[in-house]
Amino acid sequence: MTSLRSVTLYCSSSRSLDPHFTVAARAAGEILAQRGITLVYGGGALGLMGEAARATKAAGGRVEGIITRKFLDLEQGWLGCDELVVVDTMRERKKLLIERADAFLVLPGGMGTFEEFFETLVGRQIGDHTKPIAVLDDHGYYLPLKALIEHSIDQKFAREAVREILHFGTDLNTLVDWLETSARMPVHADPERFLPMGPKIPA
Repeated sequence: MTSLRSVTLYCSSSRSLDPHFTVAARAAGEILAQRGITLVYGGGALGLMGEAARATKAAGGRVEGIITRKFLDLEQGWLGCDELVVVDTMRERKKLLIERADAFLVLPGGMGTFEEFFETLVGRQIGDHTKPIAVLDDHGYYLPLKALIEHSIDQKFAREAVREILHFGTDLNTLVDWLETSARMPVHADPERFLPMGPKIPA
């Protein structure tokens, strides 16, 4: 049994993806189940979301879905969840996805996944939570995202300390290992190190 109780998974609900992306989604669900980690996700039955949820459940794991009433039909909310919470707004959905997690795992996704990722990262950066974030660079999908973050650091729009709370990788087991370690020993989001404005100016 792991000390990491739950992981929120951010990923796509698209049905138009190359089939190879589903392999990692299923593997993510299986790994979380095998480690006794609850999968928290957007509650949908389609795309990578559905693949991960069904794989978690098939491997004996617990699945908690958070979905809006609007997307209940659009994403065909998965009724196989151990708990499916239906909320009114996306803001409520994202709030619960963050609150219920001990850590976050990001798989390939589109605009919704990008929004969830950056909101979670900014919350971590400013100290609203202390939970680690791992990104699976599946088939090179997130190389541009990693390059963008590095570019923002190089250009002084972000601080180097961001690298300590965010981890990119290509191996799921290694990423979950990092999440477990980082959840036990979270980095303190010291504004002097994390926020781009830098140290306070003396009065």
